[in-house]
Amino acid sequence: MQEFAKINQEICVVVPTYNNARFLQETIENILQYNENVIVVDDGSTDETNKIIENFLGKIIWISNKKNKGKGYALHKGFDIAEKLGYKYVITMDSDGQHDVADLPLFYKKNAQMPDCMIIGSRILRQKNMPVGNTFANKFSNFWFAVQTGKRLADTQTGFRLYPLKKMHGMRPLLNRYEAELELLVRSAWRNIKIMPIKINVKYPTERITHFRPFADFLRISILNTFLCIAAVIYGYPKRLFLWIKR
Repeated sequence: MQEFAKINQEICVVVPTYNNARFLQETIENILQYNENVIVVDDGSTDETNKIIENFLGKIIWISNKKNKGKGYALHKGFDIAEKLGYKYVITMDSDGQHDVADLPLFYKKNAQMPDCMIIGSRILRQKNMPVGNTFANKFSNFWFAVQTGKRLADTQTGFRLYPLKKMHGMRPLLNRYEAELELLVRSAWRNIKIMPIKINVKYPTERITHFRPFADFLRISILNTFLCIAAVIYGYPKRLFLWIKR
């Protein structure tokens, strides 16, 4: 913990959560071992989430939405609070038990080496208990990300990321649900923010609750990719070219 004390003054961890009471307490407890700056955004949970968060009052910042508005909206609120509090970086983590909190130092180390980069966790996508649809959805997303940005990543759907707030200049997700993370990735690439993947562990507990709706969310992601492909031609590629010439 002392090794990363200085870094922790600049970085906070934002945890969006919705009806994941089963893993939330353990997730927060583990994060606090590595970083004391934690913002939990409860996106309208109807389970025991409120009671669990109350156990950490005074130790974390708690934001609560009365109604479920989606992960993108929760990230937006978390980023706003983090920036107001003066943090330069935000690490986002899911609260469903899949992310290994012990990987946090990997983000700190890479951030110290490359402070202007967005750092994203790259998962091993074929393992026990991993939903079959996840592998296909990720390959689908990776392909379109390459088309839209000219860059290749092995895992464009991971929620374990470090966002460089200062480098993003107030960028926030325009969309409110799962597809917001892909949107932020593409827009960051268009701004020539360097995106660095790092290998992370991932777990898929049998008790894990996922709120991904295969048909509805996949349809929204497909519509987003159509829009982003058009925007890439009109805005994305010209923007990157302009920034490259300017540099």
